[in-house]
Amino acid sequence: MSLVAAFDDLSDPRGRQCPYRLDELLLAAICAVISGAESWTAVVEWSETKLDWLRQQLPFANGIASHDTFGRVFSLLDATQFEACFVRWMGTMCPALPGQHIAIDGKCVRGSHDGKHSAIHLVSAWSSASGLTLGQVRTADKSNEITAIPQLLATLDIKGAVITIDAMGCQHDVAAKIVAGGADYVLGVKDNQPSLAEAIRLWFDAAEAGTLDRPFWDHNHTEKDHGRIETRRCLVTNDVAWLGQQNQHWAGVQSLIMIESRREIIGRNSSGAASVERRYYLSSLAAKAAHLAHIVRAHWGIENNMHWVLDVAFREDDCRIRVGEGAQNFAILRRIALNLLKNEKSTKVGIATKRLKAGWSADYLAKVLGLPI
Repeated sequence: MSLVAAFDDLSDPRGRQCPYRLDELLLAAICAVISGAESWTAVVEWSETKLDWLRQQLPFANGIASHDTFGRVFSLLDATQFEACFVRWMGTMCPALPGQHIAIDGKCVRGSHDGKHSAIHLVSAWSSASGLTLGQVRTADKSNEITAIPQLLATLDIKGAVITIDAMGCQHDVAAKIVAGGADYVLGVKDNQPSLAEAIRLWFDAAEAGTLDRPFWDHNHTEKDHGRIETRRCLVTNDVAWLGQQNQHWAGVQSLIMIESRREIIGRNSSGAASVERRYYLSSLAAKAAHLAHIVRAHWGIENNMHWVLDVAFREDDCRIRVGEGAQNFAILRRIALNLLKNEKSTKVGIATKRLKAGWSADYLAKVLGLPI
């Protein structure tokens, strides 16, 4: 399915026939954002410069719309419907999720606040295997990720996948929904589940001290890089029956996990002191220490390979689009652009450089879009 065809069902919010077609506005916006545009004014400037090339794809009989038209249309465009089209398009790019790891995490678009309304917060699903964003949902006003995560899960075919979520998603309903969808989960446990967090911490403390006669397995991995030594230790157990006795009924739970990260700065100016951090998880996966250590580690890819890239290469937090649905819809445009740029692997440069190259070369932009050159 071509990119434009994936958005054929998108309803035009304008109630009358207009000189600038919705598919033309959408194509121009996507291409401009790929090529470095970060505002509607920049979208128009890029589009006017590349009008002859754009006319090879669609008619653009009336040229390029004004930045006011772009801003108005995308502020009125139904973001939920736009997101559904995005998810459908991603289904053609990542048709098979069984066996894949999907990280779910939230991100605030800081520049989208306007004084009366707080900045929007988006919850995204990200595939660690492909490095692509699979979907996103905006949290409701005066709400948080707890309500958005089930909505996001409902948009995806997660059967056979492994879902990781930080402590905000450690909820009975979330675990049940993942299991009902035929997937597995690894959920972070912190003080939003205080009794569960304390019980798991005490279990591993007792197991390490030898005062608890229960099975557990461990896996250790050490890395030396960037002037530090980091040792990650993963302890897992299949001793979960006692959770039910504490009225902690987690759908499909099979294992508990402790990750200990020990970091030591090396070098002439190092104090020699090491920092130690412990994190706890519960999972529907079997208690296999090496596999679970890998899954937990992979979760942080969403921070480094999606959130960080959006902030640095796309300057998402600096974006001042705020009217109506505009902030959320421009965020979808950024994720479409990021996915296309990541999927183009003919050149081994960073995303920011790829954006520059797409702006310089129509042939390279066509390659990013999957169009014939």
